[in-house]
Parts: sequence; structure tokens; C-alpha cells
Amino acid sequence: MNRVTLTSEEDTSIHALLTFLTSKYSSVEDPDFLREAPVYAHELPRRIRSLLNDFKLSEQSPICLISGYSVDDKKLGKTPQHWKDKPARSLALEEEMLLVLYASLLGDVFGWATEQGGHIVHDVFPIKGNEDKQISTSSEQTIWWHTEDAFHAFSGDYVGMFCLRNWDQVATTFAPFDEINLSQEHKEVLFEPRYIIRPDISHQQPNGSHAPKQAEAHDELHVAQQRIQQMETNPDKVAVLFGHPQSPYLRIDPYFMPYLEEDKLAQQALEALIKSIDEALSPLVLQPGDCCLIDNCRTVHGRQAFKARYDGTDRWLKRTCVTRDLRKSRRARKASDSRVIF
Repeated sequence: MNRVTLTSEEDTSIHALLTFLTSKYSSVEDPDFLREAPVYAHELPRRIRSLLNDFKLSEQSPICLISGYSVDDKKLGKTPQHWKDKPARSLALEEEMLLVLYASLLGDVFGWATEQGGHIVHDVFPIKGNEDKQISTSSEQTIWWHTEDAFHAFSGDYVGMFCLRNWDQVATTFAPFDEINLSQEHKEVLFEPRYIIRPDISHQQPNGSHAPKQAEAHDELHVAQQRIQQMETNPDKVAVLFGHPQSPYLRIDPYFMPYLEEDKLAQQALEALIKSIDEALSPLVLQPGDCCLIDNCRTVHGRQAFKARYDGTDRWLKRTCVTRDLRKSRRARKASDSRVIF
């Protein structure tokens, strides 16, 4: 893991940059801010820019953790009850912008029309009624390890998570693929398109979206929801491993992958991979101000179960997805600089 802790001077300079940005933009979702974020990211301390550049290019570490940003817990107010209850101006605007600045040194941030209302930056905290669901807003059910949005061809290259609050020390779990041992036979099978990965429930109604006000946007969302439904009922078969045979990338989400009754060899290879990842899984407890950037092609991640209180003090993260090639999803976005995939 690449890990760096900000010095007091670096923390001060970042706060100064964010004070300027929050005076200029009132939302992290502002298209003008998203357009300029890669430019402003180069005003971050050189040490951070160098760290993330190496993380992106060398692929020597599956996770990059930047600690030491000072978070004002009182300023944040209570952990919200639902991601739909967003104020006109976020109380965590500075932290949201910092997450996007970090992420912009790796690629372009993006969101999904079918997830959290099409927002680019998501809220991760427990929602009452989701306790036992396999979704990031659950609590009492373990979030089983996975690569983010593994079901979709446009899944991100990185996932960024910024911790605002974690008083209960709830652990994120992860396992780098380079620590996984597989036989050559199983590896070759996993490179073949023999597997089904269905959409996770965060993209399905009523978890992922709410009705937009404009009729045109409503129609577009309906089409996006239909595509998700098609991936659920008639999914294409995909390979779990891809890229270079000696240093593979992976896409996997076992909770949403059906048992392959008629393809025993493929099922055996998948089970061998799952067993090896289970054995390599490690906990990572994020603290307020920590930003964890995960290589989504080389690392799985999940979350341990916990008991939510719903009293305004529960664990609260901000999350975004990052792609190194925004163009690959152009047919599913409204414009070349749009960040939302329909």
C-alpha cells in the first residue's frame, strides 16, 4: 500500500485551495468545477501529485492512502439519513472537492444515471431499512468483496473513498490480485468469457435513482433503467481476468455471479480464485480525513458488518469512480464532457 500523511504545511495549503474553490463553486457536481478540477489538482502539494502519478503508472501498489487532512466534525453536522436528503450546499463541500481533486490526478470522475440519482460523488452511510441488503448503505450485512460495477463494460479504473466519520472503527476490506495464487489451468479458464455478473442492487429501483423533473431526463433515465434490467435478465458472458497473462486485471463480484451448473471447469476456477482472495483479505480502518484510492482492476474491496445507530454519528464516507478513458463510454453519455453514464 502506498501511504502518505500530509504535513501541517501541506494540510494548510490544501485548505487554502479549497477555501478558494468553495467560494467559486457551490457544488462538487457543478459542470464548470468538474471541467476545471484536473487543472486545480495541479495546485495540490507536489508530493501528493508525485505519489498519485507513480500510483497510476507503476501499478506497484493496489491502494493509495492519503491521510492527515483535518476534518471539522462539528461543521459536518449529523450523518444524514438518506442520500436523497442533500442540502442546497453540502456541509462537506470541501472534502467532496478534495476527493475529486485527488481523483482527477488519476483520470476523470464519473457517475451513473441509475445510481444515487446520477451524482458524481456518492454518500456512503447506513440507511434505515437497508440493514440486511448487499448495498453500501447497509450495515448489519457484510459487503462482500468485489470490484466496483463489475457487471458493466464501463466500470471505473479506480474507486476513491474519503472518510468523514468512522467513530466505530468499521473496517474496509481489500485484497490485491498480485497476492493471489492460481494454477495456470485455472488462470487460462478465467481469461475466457464463461461467466455472468449481474448488476448489483445499487443500480436497481428504488435504490439507485429518483424521478427527474424534466420529461426528457425522465425518458433517458427510463432507458438507462431498462438497460440495467436487460443486464439482469439477459446478461452477456464475460471473462473474470483480462489484460496481460503475467499480470492480469480482474472484474468480479461473487455475490452477483450465478453458479455455473453446466460449466464445471469454469466454476472450479472461479471457486479457486474466490478461496485465494478470501485468504488474502485484509482490513483497513479509515479515519476522518483519510482518502483511499483503490485500483479497481487489481484489487477487490468490501466492508465489515456493523450496528448502525441512526443518531447522526454513524460511519460516513464520500465515494467516486474514476476512469482513465472517458471516451470508452461516449455512446452512453449526452456529450463529450458529460460525466454521467446512462
